[in-house]
Amino acid sequence: MQREIEEYMTHLEWEEKSPATRSQYRRDIEAFFRWTPGGEVTKEQVIDYKGHLREVYQPASVNAKLAAINGFFAFLGRHDLRVKQLKIQRQAFCSRERELSKTEYLRLVRTAEARHSDRLSLMIQTICATGIRVSELHSITAEAVERGEAVIQLKGKTRVILLSGKLRKKLQRYLHRRGVKSGPAFVTRTGRPLDRSSIWRMMKSLCAEAGVESSKVFPHNLRHLFARCFYAIDRDLAKLADILGHSNINTTRIYIISSGREHRQRMDALRLVL
Repeated sequence: MQREIEEYMTHLEWEEKSPATRSQYRRDIEAFFRWTPGGEVTKEQVIDYKGHLREVYQPASVNAKLAAINGFFAFLGRHDLRVKQLKIQRQAFCSRERELSKTEYLRLVRTAEARHSDRLSLMIQTICATGIRVSELHSITAEAVERGEAVIQLKGKTRVILLSGKLRKKLQRYLHRRGVKSGPAFVTRTGRPLDRSSIWRMMKSLCAEAGVESSKVFPHNLRHLFARCFYAIDRDLAKLADILGHSNINTTRIYIISSGREHRQRMDALRLVL
């Protein structure tokens, strides 16, 4: 089966799936085959595995793992083994444990500055002020800063991200201090672009000192904060979807849901309880 998995990984690469997506699919597929007793895979086994996943993971994670193995079965022509994903009703608000507030974000930035880590501080601000994915950070280059816009290419799509005047000036000063004249702005000591795990780890290191719960601190949450702040001012969901690079506007809706606290305030404002 390992040969078929490798062939599927090649197929995903031709489909221009990102390296992170391919790695996750590989892990999920291999986890399924480690769980199965061996021999010919049956639909009953896949259904049992779905039940196992429901006991261990949250519904969204279950569906992500099912998507991986369903895609693999389809690649093999075994559509009979595919199982239905869980039905999840969209939540009208996000949990307090996951939502990063603007105040908490600013505390993270100031903590990085207090540590004299200008790279980490500016990196956090760049992701949050543009709404880019952490995997797109390498597109913020010296050339992009000079133009005032970055060209993002991902999953066969190209979009242009504008750099605000204040962010551009900060990046220009940073690049000048670092002596960077071309290529990615944020690199390691050896000149390689910072990877996702390094950025994640650097951000997590700020949590205790900044007084922010670690469950809220990860690069993608900066993208969510950008979306909420942008929508609060502009109220143009279609424009926000274009900026974020979403093909489906329903994906963008997930990014702008309010917190439970805000949801309660709006419900109280209805004055329907005497």
